[in-house]
Amino acid sequence: MQFPPGYGSHPPNYSAPSGHYSQVPNKAAASHLDHQYRASYYPGYYSAPAQNVMTPSVGSTVLNAQGSQQLYNKTPPHTGGSSDGPVQGAISSASYLHMSAQQSYSAFDNHYSTSVSSSVASQGFPLNSDHYAMPVVSGAMYPNVPYPPAAAGSAYGQTFTSQSLPTVGQFKETNAFSSQSTSVPHSLQQHVPAGYNTTLSTISSAQSVQDNLCRNLPGSVAKVNNQIKTGGIDSSQPVHSVSQNVPFTKPGVGTSASSAVVSSVRSPAPSLSSQPSSSPSVTQSPELALQEGMQYGGYVNNQANSAPAPLSSSSDDEEEDEEDEEAALDSSSTTSSASPVLNNYDALEGGGYPDTRSVTSSPVPAPSVPQTSKASKPFGYGYPALQPGYQNATPTTPVQPSNPGHHPGFQHYPQQYPGVNQLSSSLGSLSLQHSQQPESLRPVNLTHDRNILPVSSVPAPVPNLNSDLRKLNCSPDSFRCTLTNIPQTQALLNKAKLPLGLLLHPFRDLTQLPVITSSTIVRCRSCRTYINPFVSFIDQRRWKCNLCYRVNDVPEEFMYNPLTRSYGEPHKRPEVQNSTVEFIASSDYMLRPPQPAVYLFVLDVSHNAVEAGYLTIVCQSLLENLDKLPGDSRTRIGFITFDSTVQFYNLQEGLSQPQMLIVSDIDDIFLPTPDSLLVNLHESKELIKDLLNALPNMFTNTRETHSALGPALQAAFKLMSPTGGRISVFQTQLPSLGAGLLHSREDPNQRSSTKVVQHLGPATDFYKKLALDCSGQQTAVDLFLLSSQYSDLASLACMSKYSAGCIYYYPSFHRTHNPAQAEKLQKDLKRYLTRKIGFEAVMRIRCTKGLSIHTFHGNFFVRSTDLLSLANVNPDAGFAVQMSIEESLTDTSLVCFQTALLYTSSKGERRIRVHTLCLPVVSSLADVYAGADVQAVVCLLANMAVDRSVSSSLADARDALVNAVVDSLAAYMSTASNLQQSMLIAPNSLKLFPLYILALLKQKAFRTGTSTRLDDRVYAMCQMKSQPLVHLMKMIHPNLYRIDKLTDESTIHVNDRVVPQPPLQKLSAEKLTREGAFLMDCGSIFYIWIGKNCDNSFIKDVLGYPNYASVPQKMTQLPEVDALSSERTRSFISWLRDSRPLSPVLQVIKDENPAKTDFFQHLIEDRTEAAFSYYEFLLNIQQQVCK
Repeated sequence: MQFPPGYGSHPPNYSAPSGHYSQVPNKAAASHLDHQYRASYYPGYYSAPAQNVMTPSVGSTVLNAQGSQQLYNKTPPHTGGSSDGPVQGAISSASYLHMSAQQSYSAFDNHYSTSVSSSVASQGFPLNSDHYAMPVVSGAMYPNVPYPPAAAGSAYGQTFTSQSLPTVGQFKETNAFSSQSTSVPHSLQQHVPAGYNTTLSTISSAQSVQDNLCRNLPGSVAKVNNQIKTGGIDSSQPVHSVSQNVPFTKPGVGTSASSAVVSSVRSPAPSLSSQPSSSPSVTQSPELALQEGMQYGGYVNNQANSAPAPLSSSSDDEEEDEEDEEAALDSSSTTSSASPVLNNYDALEGGGYPDTRSVTSSPVPAPSVPQTSKASKPFGYGYPALQPGYQNATPTTPVQPSNPGHHPGFQHYPQQYPGVNQLSSSLGSLSLQHSQQPESLRPVNLTHDRNILPVSSVPAPVPNLNSDLRKLNCSPDSFRCTLTNIPQTQALLNKAKLPLGLLLHPFRDLTQLPVITSSTIVRCRSCRTYINPFVSFIDQRRWKCNLCYRVNDVPEEFMYNPLTRSYGEPHKRPEVQNSTVEFIASSDYMLRPPQPAVYLFVLDVSHNAVEAGYLTIVCQSLLENLDKLPGDSRTRIGFITFDSTVQFYNLQEGLSQPQMLIVSDIDDIFLPTPDSLLVNLHESKELIKDLLNALPNMFTNTRETHSALGPALQAAFKLMSPTGGRISVFQTQLPSLGAGLLHSREDPNQRSSTKVVQHLGPATDFYKKLALDCSGQQTAVDLFLLSSQYSDLASLACMSKYSAGCIYYYPSFHRTHNPAQAEKLQKDLKRYLTRKIGFEAVMRIRCTKGLSIHTFHGNFFVRSTDLLSLANVNPDAGFAVQMSIEESLTDTSLVCFQTALLYTSSKGERRIRVHTLCLPVVSSLADVYAGADVQAVVCLLANMAVDRSVSSSLADARDALVNAVVDSLAAYMSTASNLQQSMLIAPNSLKLFPLYILALLKQKAFRTGTSTRLDDRVYAMCQMKSQPLVHLMKMIHPNLYRIDKLTDESTIHVNDRVVPQPPLQKLSAEKLTREGAFLMDCGSIFYIWIGKNCDNSFIKDVLGYPNYASVPQKMTQLPEVDALSSERTRSFISWLRDSRPLSPVLQVIKDENPAKTDFFQHLIEDRTEAAFSYYEFLLNIQQQVCK
């Protein structure tokens, strides 16, 4: 083969084993929960004999070689077994991340299993909780009433494990994508390719790319039982039982009279605490204004056990259909659950608006033109352009789609309006089969086309919808699918070898958001979908659900627009004009006052912590932002410090100074004065300030080297249980005393190992069980780890993963010796303390009939197949969902996904944020590839690879990532008859796929052969699971810019500031020049690399030094110099910083700088001692594809 100039030599051939794939049954009868932390599982598998596959052998360190000089080892196929036990609530214990519902990701003729034993117990969620049956008015003042914790005998609903599986043990060879996810089984009979042995009659419909990450691995099923184990990371760990029996109950249908109150529109108000009006309103709330920074994510937590009954201020409906947590406010439509058993919340959620109509204090005005409009007025009359309140997210002129149906055309009411399914005719002309080949399908020769990186960031693909639907669709920043063209069948999805999934950022900061106050929230009577832009109006009085296709009545009050006093045009309501809306729930649907904002800070004050100097930064940040903490007049705050003892602080109003209360009995921790440790922020503000000023100096001379973190967390849980809220934990070392003590597990000599990477999972289940208890009491735990030594983050992270918290990691932290980290902590705390927050939240994801959820990824507590519990939710949290196609979609032309997030705002309002995404259905493989979103695909695979690393091995995860590329490109090339099989060809939509996967393999989370601290690796994995797509992609594939020649060409204007837009450069040393200066944006860190011969004028104007030699080794800030080049550079860097929530560290790199190694490790297109160059990786892929 002729190689392009500048490339290395051709690597030798090598071989790799093929694997098999497994599938799991879809449904099983629900069983009675006999234990609080136990639940049975129903595993199944489908296996095929392994086939030998030729793979390159480029050294043992490349691509995670194990043992020999071969890239992959040959292993015989392994047949796994299954275990009994029905699935509790039709959910596999293989946690949504774990994929015990063995989602197979078949690849060409080889398949690999996703089922593997998991190491973490699952997530269940209590079904009911004790509440106060008190109506609450938005903005009302509530006394500081005690919130008693849930009774010990509270019933729990279904629980679902995410990782409570036996050890890999007998399945040592298993290479399945699973682990920290929560799998949901499916019952679709799946077509089995010829030549495979079927071991189960019922196999999973989820045969998509999710399992492709597990292909060349002799997979086997992990044996599971439908019992959630509080601590069982593997079968060798003891099961901690609880004395309380938990009966399984399924709530059912309820009814309530609908309210005739009309919605009104309100303009932005200075406070959200005022009582909502009885009319619908669209507001731009100050709380929803764009905050500094942007969005980040929460980490995978789908593996939670059951926990104490949660405290929730809105009703919790059953796990299957009803979502009273999110729908407790709906009086417009009846709740028609499939469950025959009534639940406690029927009086709130039920009701049939077509039959029972109640008159409220705000009657609906009569229509201006009596009933004639029903039959004679054309569709499109009525509501004029939305007023400013409604215009937050919609155009001022009414949208009139070209096809009738969704948004009524010009038809009279007697004529039936086409529904979503009838749009196929108008969408037919958009089919890729009948039109000229789109740019996304243009073949790209990867081994010859070297300049495939675009000059600017890669945009999200636009769904192939008509222009009207496209305008109404949800922003890809909030809701993104891996395939913007949905395959009609699971078989077509399997053939494409690409994963089907969603990337969510549901609570992100928005500059514009329609906020609607209404007593009537219109929802489907059957599936409980919120009315949205993609429903179809059959006539003026009926609408058809776009998810389950049920016909629903339009409530009378929904016909009226109080802004224009017009009547009869429900299709112009803001709910039907915006794919992202937020509803304010009325007080009629709250069983107790919404919980106040409660913040508890747990601070390490051991000798190690005092030496690091973090206390000064934390206390100073709190003093500066005390008045900016989200909350209202009920906001409460408290402090706990710990070393070898636990110290509490009495801050009760009336004291002259704070009182320290020391509890030395850490084996039996208790609260010395429970009523005075959490105090009202406004009433005790002076005492709080005194404490914060005194804390940094109180422990200056301490000699206590031990850390009793576990007992301090137990005390924090007891203190927060009555109300719920947020616990912020600051830890600087390995816990060494009391419950939860840990021992060092890292072997520094193995940091560069190319073999097995051990201890990626927790060493104890203490932190997991504690997190589950916290989650049950609506308390999230956020961890700040500021350590210079190994601290076993794999164990400590559980406190945040399972309680919907966040993890912040500052390696080698020292206030004096590492000023960059100190500055980062200060800026991160400012964002952390002031960003908006949602309490006692739940999130449900719904999808069109025929689609089903297979796996969740993120930090949460799984209550049921599609309902996630989030004790806290923040605008930086991201989530991922794997989907499967259970039934053929041939009868529909569009599918929709809807996520609804119900939360309590810091002002005490109960709100629901709803996002709806609409995508076309296609029947050809070409259309599927044309709609592939390569960045979404890579981010979903990254989530799956993290799970696989923990549940199986890092080597398996790496192999699966490589196979994901091989399988998809092989499938594409096999369908394109006009392509030369000797070349490596990809559709334009997937041309960056190999590059991104190589970047992923070289990332800290997955790299081998390069020295990587265990805590650094685990934190990178946590980030993979917790960040939204936009930030995760910068972490995977950094952006490189040349900044010494910034000009005013191609600039953008942001807030009266001119921001240069330099083109992206390849991540290769060949792009670096000694005469230039380059900025690398890695997401959490900025590197500025200065060439030895860089122009002195740039060094002087931008860096503030006369020449290259005078630039110091540790430079972390750019001076403000009155020069054009300085202004341009600082403006560009500030613009990059403003686009993310947490402040990146800046490091100036010279050739002599030790950080140069880190910089060059991010040049992923270059070869290293342990990994391929990009070109070599392509040759490796080509050999496997073309063999």
